Amino acid sequence: MSGKDDYYNRSKQQGYRARSAYKLKQLDEEADLFDSGDTVVDLGAAPGGWLQIAAEEVGESGTVVGVDLQRIDDFDDHDVETIRGDMTQERTRHYLREAIGERGADVVISDMAPNMTGEYSLDHARSVHLARQAFDVAEELLAPGGDFVVKVFQGEDLDAFREDVRDEFQYLRTVSPPASRDSSSEVYLVAKGLITAPVETGDRLEVTVEELGDEGDGIAYVEGYSLFVSDAAVGETLEVVVTDVKPRFGFAERAAPASGEQE
Repeated sequence: MSGKDDYYNRSKQQGYRARSAYKLKQLDEEADLFDSGDTVVDLGAAPGGWLQIAAEEVGESGTVVGVDLQRIDDFDDHDVETIRGDMTQERTRHYLREAIGERGADVVISDMAPNMTGEYSLDHARSVHLARQAFDVAEELLAPGGDFVVKVFQGEDLDAFREDVRDEFQYLRTVSPPASRDSSSEVYLVAKGLITAPVETGDRLEVTVEELGDEGDGIAYVEGYSLFVSDAAVGETLEVVVTDVKPRFGFAERAAPASGEQE
């Protein structure tokens, strides 16, 4: 029996509801997804293997919520909340927002796959559609700096979807966990650090420096977002160009005069 087939037996022996639990274990080992006390939302969570792993990793101080159209059996050994519903419907999202609280989720994960037709191009397109739905939910529910993991089948639409996800996060990589079957075309996009800044790299704007940071850079605020401006004094109003954007703060430098302007 191959090592990959052995994951099924291991899941039975160790009490996991699905062999896919090991995929999430491996994704966590690869990308350090979970911390103690995190809030995790699992989309398409039935039968609950990923919920078990998430609950183990975040511990008793964490919150784990799973949503699926199918009923998810209660857990005897984990404190997990489940919602039966369609994640694309506002009613279900309302219940999700209530379950995770105003702070939002630290991690949104999705192992959803379409019902297979055997026609590869159609199955691929459907998997990307599901992944985009999960992406929409993640953008709504994640706290700034939150992480997103989603399964998608390889194919012609993957690159465009990957770039759309990359634009919203600090970091993105494509991972094929060892527990995936050799015959499977699935990969997982692991996106870390949701960017919720009101500015983008390259933006040119006028700001007023309100205080100094620990490293001596000026700090200006744009809609409550901290922008560190090099070589700027408190009280100075100047035009800057945004050079780097992080989930909770960004960096800018003094803008060169536009063509035709004088120093």
